[in-house]
Amino acid sequence: MGAAAAAPGGDDDALKIALRPPSEREALTDQASAERWAREWDGVDILPGVHVDWEERSWARVGRQRVPVRLRLATPDAVAAFVGGEPERSWTRLRDRADAVLGQLCDSASLRHAIRKHAAELLAFEASRFDTVLDVASWLIDNPVRGLRPRQLPIRGVDTKWFKDHRSIVTHLVNAVTGEDDLGIVVADPLIRVRVLDDDLLDGGPADFAAPAAVLAASAYEPDGVFVFENLESVLAMPPWPGAIAVHGGGHAIDVVRALPWVRDSPVVYWGDLDSHGFAILHRLRSHHARVTTALMDTETLLGHRDLWVADPKPQRGTFDTLTTSERAALERLRAEGDMRMEQERIPWTTAFAQLQVAWGARAGSDRATVGLSGEHAKE
Repeated sequence: MGAAAAAPGGDDDALKIALRPPSEREALTDQASAERWAREWDGVDILPGVHVDWEERSWARVGRQRVPVRLRLATPDAVAAFVGGEPERSWTRLRDRADAVLGQLCDSASLRHAIRKHAAELLAFEASRFDTVLDVASWLIDNPVRGLRPRQLPIRGVDTKWFKDHRSIVTHLVNAVTGEDDLGIVVADPLIRVRVLDDDLLDGGPADFAAPAAVLAASAYEPDGVFVFENLESVLAMPPWPGAIAVHGGGHAIDVVRALPWVRDSPVVYWGDLDSHGFAILHRLRSHHARVTTALMDTETLLGHRDLWVADPKPQRGTFDTLTTSERAALERLRAEGDMRMEQERIPWTTAFAQLQVAWGARAGSDRATVGLSGEHAKE
């Protein structure tokens, strides 16, 4: 529906549907039903843009019969009118809103693309919210705001929360017109959660904190290794560990984490969810870091917890050529089983902790200590 609302008009029919008229045998079996079916199509042409093609059939036992063979709907409006009800009302609302966007901003291929991308939102907005989105986009096109924060936007009724909720659609509408890559509005840097597990590494700083990339990059940590976990609760569950720092690196945060100097210069133990997304994050990390060892991302762990699997509704389909043979086997098994997944927090902590110890010992430059669940240290 979004594609049709944002599409320029054309001469071709929007939709053609074969009607599959009854055969001679079917007509002979139930002549009354066949005649009634044909009569029902006889009055359809009264709707604008709706046309029924008829053909003559010469049947040996029934004689010449004129039957409907094809329904042609010339425009999206005709499709909606033919269907009727809520689909027609939804189409009309979306069409009118697409026309309003194109009329108030401009008519261009890039703006039509933005409308298609956000068709669901444009349709769902209440009338007042749609008007505000369109007015804000129009204002931002005419008034550059580069360097301002959302709180500083001089637009009545647009506060920080409103801008956060509508940033995506406003950005796409404005950039489609201006050709810019972004709005230029300053946003807060994402915060990365860090736990320094060894007091000897603190150097007067906090042991548990969240900070933006610039602050973390300026830190002079020299750990023996860094744990990077996809799940924050796993970071928070870690006990004291000699020479170690634990970092939350889920999702796109991995792109920030992998660039930190003290992460880049240290061996990394990565533990992600046993799913295609966890392996995709691992691939992004390992593509920029040569010393990454994984924990609990193998077939043995996967098959040992089959009862904890769930279906992955949106699996990653990429090819991750940095995976080891063991990691690739686990990913292929997940896909072969029907795109399953197992979140890391479902693995019992005692099981996970034992494997983290193994991975820590296997990392490059292992020379410090092993750790018990209580946090007590034992020199290797």
